[in-house]
Amino acid sequence: MTKEAIFKILLDWNFWQKDIETGMPRKFYIDKLTSFLKSGQVITITGARRSGKSFIMRQLAKSLVAGGVLANDVFIINFEDPRFPKLDTEFLDRIYETYLEFVKPKGRPFVFLDEVQEVANWEKWAGSFHELRKGNLVISGSNAKLLSKELGTLLTGRHLDLMVLPLSFKEFLQFRGLSVKDDMEMLSNEIAIRGYLRDYMEYGGFPEAVLRENKKEILLTYFDDLIEKDLIRRHKIRKGEKLKELLRFYFSNISSPITFGSAEKFLGISADTIQKFSQAMEDAYLLFFNKRFSFKIKEQDQSPRKIYAIDPGLANIIGFKFSENIGKLAENAVYLKLLHSAFSNPDIEIYYWKDDQHREIDFIVKEKTDVKQLIQVAWDIQQPKTKEREIKSLLKGMEALKKKEGIIINSEIEGEERVNGKIIRFVPIWKWL
Repeated sequence: MTKEAIFKILLDWNFWQKDIETGMPRKFYIDKLTSFLKSGQVITITGARRSGKSFIMRQLAKSLVAGGVLANDVFIINFEDPRFPKLDTEFLDRIYETYLEFVKPKGRPFVFLDEVQEVANWEKWAGSFHELRKGNLVISGSNAKLLSKELGTLLTGRHLDLMVLPLSFKEFLQFRGLSVKDDMEMLSNEIAIRGYLRDYMEYGGFPEAVLRENKKEILLTYFDDLIEKDLIRRHKIRKGEKLKELLRFYFSNISSPITFGSAEKFLGISADTIQKFSQAMEDAYLLFFNKRFSFKIKEQDQSPRKIYAIDPGLANIIGFKFSENIGKLAENAVYLKLLHSAFSNPDIEIYYWKDDQHREIDFIVKEKTDVKQLIQVAWDIQQPKTKEREIKSLLKGMEALKKKEGIIINSEIEGEERVNGKIIRFVPIWKWL
């Protein structure tokens, strides 16, 4: 490919001659990445395919230009552009030479490599680029293991990582044109927010699906893309149908404890294969496996893990009917919010709690060595027996972990009760999210 042909492709992705589409701003990620840039380290942006990584990279690039960086000193390459031939480090060198020759950056450039896993041996190029201090490097990819393994070898302690999730509920509201700035605006828009919450749990927070009308078709396409590109092709999996069957099983059992042995009995796949497939799904950010809280590491490792999907909409479309499983989807939404909160504080860890009598608390939030929150999620606690059961489990956990307060997130009830000297707070999910 000639340098002139390469340059024509690059013009479509950069701010050198025109403004390019950057989508709706996602302030949390831009603020975080801006602070990372000051470190001088390589920045990696990871997350599920279609979660918004490319747009966030463009937003960061645009904010640099708006802040005074010359447009010619900002360089974006999208490696999923189908016009590029087979990608390797030799061709990557040619792309970068084209940039230097045609654009002539004046300062130390900011280089954005989008979906870098498409380039064979990219990590050697990135390591050399960083070591020679040729520029500031920002990398994105759709596989956690790929980036952590390869950069960990070459750049130990010299890269900062940020995971991008599909839209949080607060971001979802902004994308739908409802910006909630304070408690007064939240309360005055309660009915609208409740309606949007049902949309969020039914169709999820993948940005394109939120903004378009044909949501189901988009989500089904995402499912096929994620399966084919991030699992079957990348891991050279021959049992494609079995893998799809396992993922449907997981999506049908979100917010539930699962063991590889139980999945083996249901699907007729060996536990070893299930473990291998499950790790690949987790690396591709399709699923999260939440551990049981215990002070004993062995008990943590041997206990069932609760499954949560990267997006409630994807789980709902693939796994089961929305109306029959709204409680499970609500719990999944709460987990994603807690996960998002943990990005701001690396000392935070999330678990579930269960005692020998099978009384369970959905979420234990731990910071360093201290348990900070006990959170139960119960969609409908209007029935006295249901409410009593949820309170009883929460009280058992509070007693075991020596905590005086717990939270029950539910669909409607708000308030506070004192039981046996302990405080139970009831918070509507729309408000908590």
